[in-house]
Amino acid sequence: MPVRSATQLSRKLGQKKQRLLEAEQHQSPPDGTPTPSPKEPRLALGPQRSIYFSSPRDPPARLGLDFFDQPAVPLARAFLGQVLVRRLDDGTELRGRIVETEAYLGPEDEAAHSRGGRQTPRNRGMFMKPGTLYVYFIYGMYFCMNVSSQGDGACVLLRALEPLGGLETMRQLRSSYRKGSTGRALKDRELCSGPSKLCQALAIDKSFDQRDLTADKAVWLEHSPAGPREPAVVAAARVGIGNAGEWTQKPLRFYIQGSPWVSVVDRVAEQNTQV
Repeated sequence: MPVRSATQLSRKLGQKKQRLLEAEQHQSPPDGTPTPSPKEPRLALGPQRSIYFSSPRDPPARLGLDFFDQPAVPLARAFLGQVLVRRLDDGTELRGRIVETEAYLGPEDEAAHSRGGRQTPRNRGMFMKPGTLYVYFIYGMYFCMNVSSQGDGACVLLRALEPLGGLETMRQLRSSYRKGSTGRALKDRELCSGPSKLCQALAIDKSFDQRDLTADKAVWLEHSPAGPREPAVVAAARVGIGNAGEWTQKPLRFYIQGSPWVSVVDRVAEQNTQV
């Protein structure tokens, strides 16, 4: 056979072999699933869970001890914008963004239940680790929810929430507690605009006293998504403080300026707020 013919035949055989190999690598089985190249690892098919998302079975993201372990004033400010979550027995989750708080500084604070350093069975939660709930009963009909901070006897009162989820359930819970209700449906801004109102809307009662917000399965705190800019925070006098001397007027109440869900607006304090 001439050298030229042999070379051409060899080239044709090589091209044919290459075409057969490529056909095998790209051939699909009857179900349409591509067959990977023998030199490439086969990719797993079907639904995959991203490492950036939690499985529904994983515990929900929540703020931990490092968040709560700070003095009452910075904690009261840090609470603003965070999301309080309450999971009911039937699995319903109620959510609200915190828009108003009050700081109570402990034994030195004449308006605090722990003034003078006194400890009682009622206020024990104030002396427990940061993140512990202190829920107390007032006027024989209402509950108020506080969270212990760094420092014995110091805590933060949660005063108002912006309802985010479960509003109809909140409405039902609030209506069941209303005295002399005329049947008028509560507006959204009325659901959690006060310390006792938010407890009613979230079904928080004395049974939540001394629970740990970092570990409890029925109530916890989550980070709120960051907004386009930090909201202006107003520092004003606390509400409903009686005979507490100079502590009556100390600016230890904090709220997000312009929020329609705040319980009491202080126009004078707002004039001194830097936006």
